[in-house]
Amino acid sequence: MTQSRDERFLLSRRRFGLLALSLPFWSTAAPAATMMSDLLAQASTPRAPDELWVLVDDHEARLSIFRGASEEERFSPVSLGRGGARAERTRGDRATPLGEFRVTRFNYRSKYRTFVGLDYPTPTHARMALDAGVYSQQDYDDYFSYYRRHGTPPQDTVLGGYIGIHGIGVADPAIHRRFHWTDGCVAVTDRQIDTLSAMIDIGTRVVIR
Repeated sequence: MTQSRDERFLLSRRRFGLLALSLPFWSTAAPAATMMSDLLAQASTPRAPDELWVLVDDHEARLSIFRGASEEERFSPVSLGRGGARAERTRGDRATPLGEFRVTRFNYRSKYRTFVGLDYPTPTHARMALDAGVYSQQDYDDYFSYYRRHGTPPQDTVLGGYIGIHGIGVADPAIHRRFHWTDGCVAVTDRQIDTLSAMIDIGTRVVIR
């Protein structure tokens, strides 16, 4: 029997949670910029020759869909957060988080046409927040307690949440062509989000660098 995306999401939650909890941690002596730079250097290559994955390049304002090392689709320009893109993001700064993520959900009733949710903040972001003093030890412990229970990261900590890729929807296409306008998400046109959401699935890897 064919499973819906919602069913695949529910089945994958435990797997993502266990994966996140098994990830290696960096030394607390490593600066956040170094941690993220090392992660992105490893993440910006395919995991397998036939892997379908997404790369968002902040400097080029471009989103590419790859099959292995072959680029299948390219969307440009795309819009990111009004606060820029950075490794260390906090709630309300309207920045797009850099990092390696997984698709966790699809909302086809979004006011931005379709919303493709990502698993931000990841355990790496939580560790960087702890090292930077943005998270207390209690915040950090609470983060992982939530992750163990739900299989996805909490969305209401000081790091913010509800990060994803979406279309323009009710927003202004003219603004989209000229400025970074989102509150931290990656925005593409409605036609592009239709193409993207048809090609990817729950668990697809998304790298924002």
